[in-house]
This record gives sequence, structure tokens and C-alpha cells, in this order.
Amino acid sequence: MNRVEDMTGSQRAVVLVSGGLDSATVLAIARQQGWSCYALSLDYGQRHRAELDAAVRAVEHRTMRLDLGGIGGSALTDASIAVPESPQVGIPITYVPARNTLMLALALGWAEVLQASRIFIGVNAVDYSGYPDCRPAFIEAFERVALLATKAGVEGTLAFKVATPLIDLTKAQIIRRGVELGVDFAMTVSCYQADAQGRACGQCDSCRLRRDGFQGAGVPDPTRYFR
Repeated sequence: MNRVEDMTGSQRAVVLVSGGLDSATVLAIARQQGWSCYALSLDYGQRHRAELDAAVRAVEHRTMRLDLGGIGGSALTDASIAVPESPQVGIPITYVPARNTLMLALALGWAEVLQASRIFIGVNAVDYSGYPDCRPAFIEAFERVALLATKAGVEGTLAFKVATPLIDLTKAQIIRRGVELGVDFAMTVSCYQADAQGRACGQCDSCRLRRDGFQGAGVPDPTRYFR
């Protein structure tokens, strides 16, 4: 099967980046593995838009707009729904319907144009909020879709793989890996309701997971808070 390489000789990969802790680490891992990285961010109407301002080191960085607010049903896209500030039972209201499916679909489209065989995404099924589209079963299913739904897959010119290097790591392990790779976590934003300056609330589920991760890793937490 054909593999398109950049001038460096590195194979191409599309990396989904949000500006958060996990995706910053995934981008660093992809670069460390020798992939020529094309970063893709999605502006889907999320409250925590400060994430999109995080610095990205990639061959190319694109931000695509997708109005998931038109679907609604999530505290992250609907201002009338409060972001919970205490642990939730079951799948929380911060779950955005079909978000990772749509994000991966856009990444897949760009990957086919670039003839990139890998898509990196920072999903995690250990220290996470219980979202169904962060599980290994979902990733495996999407890989099957990628082969059936693309010209490159049907013709056999590319075997798309979705790389999930963080999927079975704790948040502390992710942070330690990022530190090893030189990730500046002060440049990342994880909070579901961060302010325009990227300062965190310190109360939402994402803030809790991030804070506990730094404590577990024994690494100073560079997060700036507005409370």
C-alpha cells in the first residue's frame, strides 16, 4: 500500500488536538514516534474555547468549524445547561452527542486527502468521565468504518489506523509521559468552563481529573484558576 512521505521522509498522520492536556501529549507522542503531524482542531461551539488557543507544533494546523450547538443536549454546547461541579452517576451531561464520531470522520477525510495512514486521538478509558466514545470498542468500530467508507480503504491503497496511545493510561501516567516528552502543560486548558484567559474553574469533572493527575504524578500543577 502507498504511503505518502513529507520531505523529511516521515509518514503523515492527522492528530486531533483540542488544546487540552491529553491531546498535547498525544501530539508529542506522535512526533516522538517519527510521524509528520498534521493537527486538526474542531471549533464546535464548546464553552471552553480557550483550548483552541493552545500552541501546536505540527507541519500544518487547521481549525474546522462544526456547529454541535445546533444539536444541543450537552452542557458543553448549550449555555442553558449548567456544567456539573460534583461527580455524576452514569454518563454526565457534559457528554457531547456523537462528538468523537464526527471529529474522527473529519480527521479521516483529511487523512484520505493527505494519504495519511494514521489518525491520533487522545481518548482515555481509565481516568475519564465515562463517555461511550472514548472506549476501545468504539475505536475498533470506527476503524472498520474507515475501511468501508473511503475510496482509499475500498481500493486498498491505505489501511487507516486510529492510534490511541493514552487509552489505557491513568491521568498521572499521561502527565508523566508528557513531561518526559517536554510538553508544556501550562499552555494547555482542560476546564469545561474556562474563562477567556484560559483560567480554570477548579470545580468541574475535567478540572478534578487534571488536578488529581498532577497530584498522582508528583508534578507541580501549572493550571491557572479564576476561583
